[in-house]
This record gives sequence, structure tokens and C-alpha cells, in this order.
Amino acid sequence: MELGLKGKVALITGASKGIGLETALQLVKEGAKVTICARNSENLKAAANRIVEETGVQVFYIEADVTNEEDCKRMITSTVEKYGRLDIVVNNAGTSSANPFEQVETELWQQDLDLKLFGAIHCSRYAIPYMRQVGGGAIVNVTAAVAKTPPASSLPTTVSRAAGMALTKAMSKDLGPDNIRVNTVCIGLIRSDQIEKKWKQQAPESTWEQYATNKDHQIPLGRIGNTDEAAKVITFLVSDAASYVTGTAVNIDGGLAGAL
Repeated sequence: MELGLKGKVALITGASKGIGLETALQLVKEGAKVTICARNSENLKAAANRIVEETGVQVFYIEADVTNEEDCKRMITSTVEKYGRLDIVVNNAGTSSANPFEQVETELWQQDLDLKLFGAIHCSRYAIPYMRQVGGGAIVNVTAAVAKTPPASSLPTTVSRAAGMALTKAMSKDLGPDNIRVNTVCIGLIRSDQIEKKWKQQAPESTWEQYATNKDHQIPLGRIGNTDEAAKVITFLVSDAASYVTGTAVNIDGGLAGAL
């Protein structure tokens, strides 16, 4: 299938590891020009080096914090200065913060919303004018499947992710006339630093394969997902192959979520 990504320019936040890095790899392999952004400069440089090693292609990398609006603006403008255009934004920056309601102080609420919601808002806001200049674009907001059916002790993550889902739908309505598509992927259990930390805490005697396929996870497909499986869905959503897909929330969770 021709994805139509050759020559397109993409910016990915939270791209030094995990789903963000894997998405950058997928887009580069499809011929896109990519900017990767993250807070940790060492991890960011390591990610850029890995992309070169695997693809032979240099990516543009920017150390930035999406909780800072000026950093969001700088990421966008620097990418356009580097490549001359902007077609794709993947708002991937975020971490899991899951606590009982009474244990979440105001500061943590604000930090989580700044990272996961306002980071996506600011990056999208500064990207949209450049997308209009090239006749359209695609935005993917990375959220979480648990935001659809929040369990106990899942705050503030489920609230900020649910807000990201609402943001996606509203943006898709506003930006459709400009041929700017906006979708969200709702992530379930995907191998990450956080998941590996749980594995080493909960079952240090087990291999990854044993932990990933443990029936206690209650995943219908029987295993924890891999980052490339999430990245491939994101790559499809930002591609021409998904040209009539907008305002959609796609679960990437092996069937675990209780809601479509």
C-alpha cells in the first residue's frame, strides 16, 4: 500500500523512546522528513543516532518541554525553518500518573494537564497555520484506552487523556474544512519503560515473554503489545491511506478496553 508520506514533514513529541521513537522510525522508512522532540538531551541524541543506524537518514532533533508554550512554538517554527513546511504532528509526550482521587494534589493535576493536554493544544495551535499553507495536514493525539472507562485510582491520567479525546473530536470538526485531519490513538498495555519497571517489580524471576503473556493482564489477544504495533497505526493515520479518517479514536490495546 502506498502511504503517500514521501517528502512530508512530521514533528513528534516525546520521541526519544517508546512509541514516539518507533513512530519516527516508521515515518522515516516511509520517506518522511522528521523532527523528534523530548526533554532529555542524552536520550534524544541516542534516539537520533538509532534512527541513523537503522535507516541511514538524519533526523532533526530539538530539546524542548511541551509544558512550556514557548518551547512548543519553537519546535514548530524551527521545523519549518529546517524543512520548509509542516504536514504532520504527533502529540505523544506524556507519562502515566495513576493515583486515588484524594491523593492527587492540585500541583499534580496541573502538571498532568500541562503535559498531556496543553502540550497538544499549543503544538497544534502553532502547527495549523503551516498546515493550511500546504493544503492540509494530519494531527494524532496519543491518549489512553483507560480514559474511555476509567478505573479506580487512575487519576489524573484518565482525566487528562479523556480531555485529549474531546479535544481531538472538536478539532476535527473545526479543521475539516482546511483538510487537516485530527485523530487519537488510545494506548493500552504497550511495552515501555514504565511497563518494564512493573515487570521487574512484580515478577523479577520471569522472562519478558512470560510476563507479557501472563493471563492476569486479561488481554484478549493474550499479550502486551510492542511499540512498533502502535507506531504502525499512527503512521497509517497520518498517511494519505487514511485521507477520509478524522475525529476517530482508535484503541491499540489488544482488545482490553471495555469500550469501542
